[in-house]
Amino acid sequence: MVDRESPVMAGLLGVCVADALGVPVEFTSRDERRQDPVTDMRGYGTWNQPPGTWSDDSSLMLCLAESLCTGFDTEDIGDRFRRWYTEAYWTPHGDVFDIGGTTQQAIAQLQRGIPAVEAGGKGESNNGNGSLMRILPMAFCASRWELAQVIQQTHAVSCITHAHPRSQIACGLYISIAVRLLQGDDLATAYQTGLQQVTSFYQSPPFVAEWPAFARITTGQIDQLPDDAITSGGYVVHTLEASLWCVLTTQSYRDAVLKAVNLGGDTDTTAAVTGGLAGLAYGLAGLPREWLGAIARYDDIVNLAQRLEQTWPMGA
Repeated sequence: MVDRESPVMAGLLGVCVADALGVPVEFTSRDERRQDPVTDMRGYGTWNQPPGTWSDDSSLMLCLAESLCTGFDTEDIGDRFRRWYTEAYWTPHGDVFDIGGTTQQAIAQLQRGIPAVEAGGKGESNNGNGSLMRILPMAFCASRWELAQVIQQTHAVSCITHAHPRSQIACGLYISIAVRLLQGDDLATAYQTGLQQVTSFYQSPPFVAEWPAFARITTGQIDQLPDDAITSGGYVVHTLEASLWCVLTTQSYRDAVLKAVNLGGDTDTTAAVTGGLAGLAYGLAGLPREWLGAIARYDDIVNLAQRLEQTWPMGA
């Protein structure tokens, strides 16, 4: 097991571990989780998968990371998403067992030859969390690009499946906060500074009309809300709110991702989005070793992280 500290490895594994914690209890209610809280890695349950199995969230995140190892090309990213669905590329055990409707429709568009950045759904109903759940690797591009370029290309990656401006904003906010964590901020500072650094990007069309949807986040006080005010379904704004709330109201990776899972609902995605930030905040040493040891394709993920580091070296 790798012991050296690596932000890239901590981020990728942070997503996968949290995702795997949520997979067995996806779609269960908050009341169910209160009666039987997840405290450790489980198996089977909702999808009848062995312990340590991550979902489409991590698969598509790893597809994006793999593509970034060769540079930035939305067509290549889209093709890897297509291969995941049709060839079980970057799946934990060689089969696809979960996919969101908007993502499935976008992949059908890709299969028809539609350009990747035009494939994603643009309607109000296309604001599920399917692009947010996979977007973390874009933060590593900040080692070479100015923030404005990082955010612009983050929007492009969201558009492959989720092109509505609201989904693009959610991804941009998340990545801005992740970039601040990579630059050494603690979670509370990264939240505040990350918001400040991207607010100006969203004050003109097509984004300005969607900015009010993020009001509970942009106050800078999402962590002050009680748990019954936090919703953990599949809507992208709710997922971003829940994930920020989980990392800002806990003091460790373990506590953050378990809090996310035990909100119930879209447990794997809420946890995965939480786990990406928590992984960056607490580092590889903060991820429980017993959970890392249970993760499907651990060595492959470590190898991918090493290649991604070589392409987008931290501190470059």
